[in-house]
Amino acid sequence: MLYRKNPTLFAVLLAAFFVFSIGVEAWAGGAISGMVSAPQAKLKKDCVVYIDNISGQWPPTEGARIDQQGIKFIPHVLPIVVGTTVNFLNHDQILHNVFSPDAIAEKFNLGTWPPGEIKTYTFAKTGCAALLCNVHQEMEGYVVVLQNPFFAKTDENGNYTINDVPPGSYALKVWNKKFKGDPQNITVQDGNTITADFVLKK
Repeated sequence: MLYRKNPTLFAVLLAAFFVFSIGVEAWAGGAISGMVSAPQAKLKKDCVVYIDNISGQWPPTEGARIDQQGIKFIPHVLPIVVGTTVNFLNHDQILHNVFSPDAIAEKFNLGTWPPGEIKTYTFAKTGCAALLCNVHQEMEGYVVVLQNPFFAKTDENGNYTINDVPPGSYALKVWNKKFKGDPQNITVQDGNTITADFVLKK
């Protein structure tokens, strides 16, 4: 092979690999992983686990979108960074409306629009905004607006992982549409994964 015929080239490539590996490790930060349990098994899904605050300015979430499809908001829960504009697209062959009764979303009402059209709203405050449709009372969704991008949504088993977290000590919290969980104080170290589980209560 080429590197056997050229030891100098092999040495250069090996050095470059180590430099790249160190750079990736330094950039990667740490990870937080765990599980959320709830009094109702179905509510282990779509919890949002997040770091409450990390100093700095964080860019808006890219490609934030909620579809109205099958007379549902999809996704049911959308976590975003504050300042993000969310696109609302009507996929159904019927009229839909989107409004929120919550102050963090200025109690907006985007009106009613036909299939194929998109309406947008920019979430400028942190907190949770419920989404409703005044055409279909059974429709309900949530936008969870956070200060930073270090969050994750749980799967159907309550599992979550937050990657690439800068080293430091933080308050880790959990959001659920019905239940509450106690915050945890955590310390993240570069290159390590810590475990933080939550037990939700009424």
